[in-house]
Amino acid sequence: MSSVAVIDYGMGNLHSIEKALQHASPHVDVQIVSDAADILLADRIVFPGVGAIRDCMQALDNSGLSSVIKDVAKTKPFLGICLGMQALLTDSEENNNTVCLDVFKGHVKHFSLDLTDDEGNRLKIPHMGWNKVTYKNHPLWQDIPQNSRFYFVHSYYIKPDNEIDSIASTDYPRPFTSALAKDNIFAVQFHPEKSQSAGLQLLKNFLSWDGKD
Repeated sequence: MSSVAVIDYGMGNLHSIEKALQHASPHVDVQIVSDAADILLADRIVFPGVGAIRDCMQALDNSGLSSVIKDVAKTKPFLGICLGMQALLTDSEENNNTVCLDVFKGHVKHFSLDLTDDEGNRLKIPHMGWNKVTYKNHPLWQDIPQNSRFYFVHSYYIKPDNEIDSIASTDYPRPFTSALAKDNIFAVQFHPEKSQSAGLQLLKNFLSWDGKD
C-alpha cells in the first residue's frame, strides 16, 4: 500500500488535510507524522501549514525537520500547501524578513494594503475565499477544468525568481503565482482540502503521481 506522510510541526489543521487525502484515495495509507524517520519512510510527502512564517521556521528548526524536508523534497513526490508553500521560498517579508528553506529561489511578499479592483473598490487583505486558478500543463491538473475555483486564505504571496517554476496564477487584482512546480515538487497557495471537487481531484492526482512531469 502506498503511504503519504503529512508533516506535523505544530501548525495547521492537519486532520482536515488527512481526511481529504483519505477521501481522495481510500486505498492510500495517510499518516500524520512528526518524526524524521517516519517522514523518510513514506512514499509521498505533504507539507501543510497556516499561521506566521517565523513560527513555522522556528518550529522546523527546533524539531530538526528543516533538513529532512529539504532532503525529501529532492527525492519523493512532495506537496506544499499554503504556508508550506511559502516556506519553500528563499525568504519572506513577514516578521521583518524571515529566512526560509530556499528550495525554490524567490521571495514571499505582502499584498499592498491599497489594492483596488478595476472599479476602484478596495480589496480586502487577507485575500480570502474562492478564486480562479489558471494553470500550465502538469500531471496534477489532470481532470481539473482550466480556471477552476479554489479556496484561498492569505495575506502574503510568492514571487519566484524563475518564471518557469510558476505553474499557475490567480488574479487579486493582478496575477500572482498560486502554484509552483519543479521536478518532484508541487506547491499551492490555496487549500485543496477546502476546495471541494477540484481540490479533491488535485489530491487524487498527487496520490498517484510518480514525481515526474
